[in-house]
Amino acid sequence: MKQFFPVNDLANEPYSSILGYPHATKAQIKSRVKELKQLRIDGVSFEGPMTINKICVLGKGYAGIVVLAKQGTKKVALKIRRTDSPRKDMKGETVLLSAANKVRVGPKLISSSKNFVVMEFVGGKKIYDWVDELKGRGSAAKLKFVIKKVLTDCYKLDEAGIDHGELSNITKHVIVGKNITMIDFESASLERRASNVTSASQAMLIGSGLANMVNRIYKLPPKQKIISSLRTYKENRTKESFDQVLDVLKLA
Repeated sequence: MKQFFPVNDLANEPYSSILGYPHATKAQIKSRVKELKQLRIDGVSFEGPMTINKICVLGKGYAGIVVLAKQGTKKVALKIRRTDSPRKDMKGETVLLSAANKVRVGPKLISSSKNFVVMEFVGGKKIYDWVDELKGRGSAAKLKFVIKKVLTDCYKLDEAGIDHGELSNITKHVIVGKNITMIDFESASLERRASNVTSASQAMLIGSGLANMVNRIYKLPPKQKIISSLRTYKENRTKESFDQVLDVLKLA
C-alpha cells in the first residue's frame, strides 16, 4: 500500500524541502499548500527511482520535480516548479503539453497553476531500462512495436510544429508500460523547427548505448541507410518520407 501524506503535511520538513525545492520561505510554502488545495490534490506519496534529500520522487529536471499524488482516489503525476527555475510559472509547459495532447501525445493534462502541473500518472519503465530487461521469445517484435510507436508520436509532434527538445537524450523521456508515452515537455517549443523524428531515431538507433542494445535484439539496417532516409525526411517532411523511414527500419 502506498502512503499518501495529506497536503498540510507538506508544509513541514522533510517534505517542505521537496515542495519548495531547493529553497523556499515559509510564506512560499504556505502559498504552495494553498495552491495544491485549489487544484484538489488530496495527498502526495514519496516514491520513485530518484532521491532528493533522502526523499524518493518520480523525476527531477532543471525546472521541476515530479511526485506521485492523488485527486480523490485517482493517482496523478504532480510537477512542482523549482524555486530556482528559469521559468516564472508553469504556463509555457501547460500550453505545450496541451498542444501535444491535441495530437494524442504525452500524458494527459488535468490542470495547472502558477507552480504546478497535474497530469495523468504514467506507470512503467524508462525506455532504456525496458530495452535492457527485454529478453526471450518475441523480443524483436515487442521492440519494433515500441520503436514504431515512439517514431509515430514524433511524427505527430513534427506535423503539429512542436519540438520536444530533449529527444536526443530519449532514455529518460519515453515510458514503456501499459502504454508507450513520451513525457516531460518542459523544454518543448513551438518556435524551433521540430526535429523529433530525426532526434529520436538518432538516439534510439545510431551510435548510442541504447542503439547498441536495440541492435542486439533486432538487426538494424546499415547506419548510412538510416541516415539517408532521415535526411530525405528532414528535407521533405511528408507522410511518404516518414513511411520510407519506417520501411528502411523494417517497421512499416
